[in-house]
Amino acid sequence: MQNGAKAAIGATVVLVLAVGIRVGLIYRERNAPDNSVKAPAREVIPADDLVYLKQKRPDSLKDIKDLAGSTVWVSAGGQLEYYPLVGHAAQYGKAAGTLLGVEPLMVKDAIEQVAPKAATFRIPGGDKQVLMVFTRPDVAGDTKEYAVPVGYRQAGQYTFYTDEILFYDDPHELYKHWGPEIWKAVDSHRVILGMNERQVELALGQVSKSTSNDYGNRMVVFANLGKPMAVTFVKNKVTAFRADQGY
Repeated sequence: MQNGAKAAIGATVVLVLAVGIRVGLIYRERNAPDNSVKAPAREVIPADDLVYLKQKRPDSLKDIKDLAGSTVWVSAGGQLEYYPLVGHAAQYGKAAGTLLGVEPLMVKDAIEQVAPKAATFRIPGGDKQVLMVFTRPDVAGDTKEYAVPVGYRQAGQYTFYTDEILFYDDPHELYKHWGPEIWKAVDSHRVILGMNERQVELALGQVSKSTSNDYGNRMVVFANLGKPMAVTFVKNKVTAFRADQGY
């Protein structure tokens, strides 16, 4: 009996020790510093930056003429004056107006013409300026043809800005994730709370000054065709706006 009792006690001691060791290991494991390598947080890419903007990269007058019959939309709103076309020549002396953001243009042709210095502020004149001939399909009853500078020829070499100043696809489809309320403001060239910088740029056009280079977190003054508007952005959302004196 004594031997049996001793054996039972020994087994119990071994069991207690085993449990104690296990508990100790679990405690140490749970309280040890975490040295594991954590996966980096996934970068969230804004939906606007995922939009594919088509590029044509034209390098000849023919490339611009090949746009004839297609519709393009203005991306550089408030920056380009356009001129009446008379006898296949742009009337530089009397601008018909300034192109607005997302305005559709029906391309008809392209021409080359010597430009006066006053017409080379945005697009250089070179030996000859290249102008895109177009009509304005969204303006009821306006069947006139106009011309807007899109590039120039210098010593036989062409330089074009169409990829920077035009959309080749309807921006309403490219940025349809903006929703109807934002698009209503953009199309009517107004600013509303909650818009981002890209949306306001299309709505109001050229930037005349800003308080910093921190895109989406700054105050920006938009030229707005002579009626400057100061717009404040926080986390790339409009939080305030007011009329401004501009430059």
